[in-house]
Amino acid sequence: MIPSQRTYLLLILGIAIALLLATVFNQQISLISTLVFDGIVLGIALWDGKRVKPNRVKVTRTPLQRLSIGRDNPIVLSVESRNQVARILIKDYYPLEFAVSTPTITATLDRNSNKELTYTVHPAKRGQFHWGDIHVRQLSPWGLVWDDWKIPGSQNVAVYPDLVSLRSLSIRLTLENTGTMGRSRRLGGGTEFAELRDYGIGDDTRLIDWKATARRSRPLVRVLEPEKEQTLIILLDRGRLMTAQVLQLKRFDWGLNSTLALALAGLHRGDRVGVGVFDRDITTWIPPERGQHQLSKLIERLTPIQPVLLEPDYFGAVTKLVNQQTRRALVVLITDIVDVTASAELLAALERLTPRYLPFCVTLRDPLVDQLAHTPPNTAELEKIVSEDQLWHREYQAQGRKRISVDLNPDPGQAAYTRAVALDLIAQRQVAFARLKQKGVLVLDAPANQISQQLVESYLRVKARNLL
Repeated sequence: MIPSQRTYLLLILGIAIALLLATVFNQQISLISTLVFDGIVLGIALWDGKRVKPNRVKVTRTPLQRLSIGRDNPIVLSVESRNQVARILIKDYYPLEFAVSTPTITATLDRNSNKELTYTVHPAKRGQFHWGDIHVRQLSPWGLVWDDWKIPGSQNVAVYPDLVSLRSLSIRLTLENTGTMGRSRRLGGGTEFAELRDYGIGDDTRLIDWKATARRSRPLVRVLEPEKEQTLIILLDRGRLMTAQVLQLKRFDWGLNSTLALALAGLHRGDRVGVGVFDRDITTWIPPERGQHQLSKLIERLTPIQPVLLEPDYFGAVTKLVNQQTRRALVVLITDIVDVTASAELLAALERLTPRYLPFCVTLRDPLVDQLAHTPPNTAELEKIVSEDQLWHREYQAQGRKRISVDLNPDPGQAAYTRAVALDLIAQRQVAFARLKQKGVLVLDAPANQISQQLVESYLRVKARNLL
């Protein structure tokens, strides 16, 4: 039991009474009176505290499912009171690596009532984490003491890639494949026959099936959809550039989220999807397969992988892919790029794919560099940008040649220099992308926090245009 603030106030009141009695009577009477008063207060507090134990609240944590990195994951605590009003404090021992919305939860429950208390955790890393017990304090009926105890709730919890966005994407793709809107989108949007439907105003007359029209005495058109059972290969770089921190997540985590999103879209479209993760070598290879079971396999195999401080061997990864995958495929390489000189090996590797495969280079841009490049060299504006990430300094280094260092107290001259370097980095990237496009490589360069959505949209356009 822990004395409450009310008990301490009563004890302080006893001291005040002792001082008053000392001025009216003598010190002996004052001392005896103080001891008696404090003894009565402590005795009542002890008795009041014992009244809590038979009426302790019951607290249970809803079983923890898979948590998503970079998301606010709700944690629900169910509280049940008994025969007295319960004023409680709850401290859940979540992993210290997580950011939390409410470290300590306070609540008041009526007699014999139930309440669900919710807080959120925001993981910034993937992996296995330990969740501890639930620490509960309940105030006694007269508010003199806190009854303090722990409820066993220890367990290990896994943090996965962004499963929340995968669920949203799955629902969106399912809706697009069903209903009138889905059928109208498929009309003329592919090469594979799907079904026949009545001719409507605005339909392409070249798609009219004249034999079916003659049999049924009404105009019918062929509904076409993109070809299925094609092959999609995703190569995910986990080398040095992917270890950089972007918007409080590693660039590799953004790349992993986009890999799973693209794989989900490919499986929804009936394609075979395979994934390779590489640095100096292909460390993880999941052969292309169809079906939703493939997505579960990808999540389980890719979740434990972490980026490493090694220079990736793009040419070696592409060479192994060419030896293993002889059939034409859409090869999506997710990485980052600096400029033509620093990324010469990447450019050469993608150029090698162009005769047989359809290469697609996807790079994850740092949004902070964009902000710096498009912000005038004004001290107030720069301080506004930097204030979003005050807890850590942002540093961007390109192969030791160029360097952006943001000071929390910048001067106008430093702000102008920072903007100039950011603009130069963006220009160098554009030169590299232009060379890739000249060689027939598809290119997508987007901010890391928007890459998943834009990558899925680009893949759907490739399917609709029958580029593969």
